[in-house]
Amino acid sequence: MAEITPELIKTLREKTGAGVMDCKKALAETQGDLEKAVIWLREKGIAQAAKRASRVASEGAIGAYIHTGGKLGVLVEVNCETDFVAKTPEFQTLVREIAMQVAAANPRYVSREQVPAEILQREREIYAAQAAGKPPAVVEKIVEGRLEKFLREICLVEQGYMRDPARTVKDLLAEYAAKFGEKIEVRRFVRFQLGESLDGGAE
Repeated sequence: MAEITPELIKTLREKTGAGVMDCKKALAETQGDLEKAVIWLREKGIAQAAKRASRVASEGAIGAYIHTGGKLGVLVEVNCETDFVAKTPEFQTLVREIAMQVAAANPRYVSREQVPAEILQREREIYAAQAAGKPPAVVEKIVEGRLEKFLREICLVEQGYMRDPARTVKDLLAEYAAKFGEKIEVRRFVRFQLGESLDGGAE
């Protein structure tokens, strides 16, 4: 197995346009084989979706999901590039799936880019304090590992897809993007739970 270095990840990103975490995963799945990693990303639809990242997704749909009993509800906006795709049953199904994901997994943000720097810093400080006494290199590794786990819990696109936890919501969006040939993205969501405090939710 080839060592998965930052340089190797960078090369794969340049070849495919995929994100850092997707490139890391692809290289891990293919034992560090660059060409196989490119194929892996293309099979998942991630490479194609990444090439569409600069395009504008201004169409789409707002979907709603109300859980049985009416005590939990979600509104979500999912965007695509054309009105034609937005009106297809497959896209409407995706919107509903995303709304149900928000209801079930209670994310706080759409992606890690939306997480405020002060929250990340606070979490780092907590994890570092918990690992106090260990060598600095070990502490750093523990902090980064726990931070990744934290982001996977609070960011919608990083979460395991409720119907198949081996895939992330980001993987699901990439698969639909490959199917439609358009950029597909979740723009925002809001989750209401009966009786929660007014400042308890996050978009």
